[in-house]
Amino acid sequence: MAVIINRDTRVVVQGITGSQGQFHTQQMLAFGTKIVGGVNFDKAGQEVHGVPVYATVHEAVEKGGANASVMFVPGPAAKDAAFEAIHAGVKVLVMIPEHVPTQETMEIMQYAAKHGARVIGPNTFGVISPGEQAKMGIMPNHIYKPGPVGIVARSGTLSYEIAYTLTTTGLGQTTVIGMGGDRVIGTNFVDALELFSADPATEAIVMVGEIGGIQEELAAEYIKANVRKPVVAYLAGKAAPAGKRMGHAGAIIEGNRGTYQSKVDALLGAGVGVATLPWEVSDLVKKALG
Repeated sequence: MAVIINRDTRVVVQGITGSQGQFHTQQMLAFGTKIVGGVNFDKAGQEVHGVPVYATVHEAVEKGGANASVMFVPGPAAKDAAFEAIHAGVKVLVMIPEHVPTQETMEIMQYAAKHGARVIGPNTFGVISPGEQAKMGIMPNHIYKPGPVGIVARSGTLSYEIAYTLTTTGLGQTTVIGMGGDRVIGTNFVDALELFSADPATEAIVMVGEIGGIQEELAAEYIKANVRKPVVAYLAGKAAPAGKRMGHAGAIIEGNRGTYQSKVDALLGAGVGVATLPWEVSDLVKKALG
C-alpha cells in the first residue's frame, strides 16, 4: 500500500510544454505514472511524449479523468494554476515551483482546505510511491524500490541520499513525501505521520528535517502522543553558523525553538532515533524493525 498517490492516481501536468515539464513528464511516465493530460492553453491539441495537451485542467478532468496535478509553472503563475486545478476537482496538488509569494501560498491553502484538496509543497521535490509505480515530482527514478519505510522530508537532496541508502541495504519505501522548503506549506510532518501511522504497509517512518521553524518540535509532540511505529530522524544544519540565513525560506530559528539542539532534544524525548549522519539512518531503521 501507499499514501497520497497510488497506481489509480490519474495525473495532469500543468506546464507540460516547458522544458522542465517535458523532461519530468518523460521521467514520470518511465516510472509508470498514469499521466492523462497536460495543460497549456496556447498549445492545446498537441502532444508531449504521447500525452494530450488540453487548454484547461477542467478539460483534462472531463476527458482524461485527472484527479491529481503536478505543477511546472513559474512561481508568479502558481496561484492561478493552483486555483484552476482545485476548482476543476483535483484532490492532490503537487506544487514544484519555488518563489511562490507567501501571501498567495496562504490563499492557495485556504482554497484547498475549502475544497478538500491536499497540497504538497510549494518548493517540493514531490511525492513517490514505488510499489504503486506512482510518481509526481522531480526525484530520480532509480533510487527507490518498494518496501516498508515511509519517508517525509524537508530537503530533497538529503531525502534522495537517505532513500538510496535504505534501498541499497534492502529497505524500500511505501511513499516518500517532499514537504517543501517554504515558510508556508501544505502537507507537514504531522500530516505525514498521521498518514503513515494509518498505513498498514508502513512499518517504520523516517523524518528528514533541518534547522529553522518548529515543524520538528510539533512532530515530536505528535509522535509522543499518537505514533506507535518506530520513527527515525536526520536533521540538517548542525554546523550552520549562527546568524546566517540558510537555503530554505522555512529555515528560520524562532527564539529557543528551531535550533538543531532543540529539535534533537524534542525528538529524543519522544522516543525517536536521531542519526548524526545521513547514512546512519538505515542502521537505525533496521535496528528498530528488529
